[in-house]
Amino acid sequence: QVQLVESGGGLVQTGGSLRLSCAASGRTFSNYRMGWFRQAPGKEREFVAAWGHYSAYYADFVKGRFTISRDSSKNTVYLQMTMLKPEDTAVYYCAATAKFGSTRVTDFGSWGQGTQVTVSS
Repeated sequence: QVQLVESGGGLVQTGGSLRLSCAASGRTFSNYRMGWFRQAPGKEREFVAAWGHYSAYYADFVKGRFTISRDSSKNTVYLQMTMLKPEDTAVYYCAATAKFGSTRVTDFGSWGQGTQVTVSS
């Protein structure tokens, strides 16, 4: 298991930016790929972005606005969110998977506690 702790959520106005962080501990970082999901009230958890074997991949609704990056020396993954919209309001979760390239919730076996992102209009 990989232990994950998110930080960086908050309240921002439409068009603003936030950066989320996710620190991992436990199993060897290189054996897993980390990603981000989100869940809005009354909706299912959905994929946002993650690392594959060598590059990142994104949900269509965040392409061009969100960027996932990582610092292997710190076992930390970041999600830089720009041009935020009210529909981006959700709890954002960091997750880890050994199935590189997956976007499925069920393929991610380790989850953080989530961090709230609220975008006001």
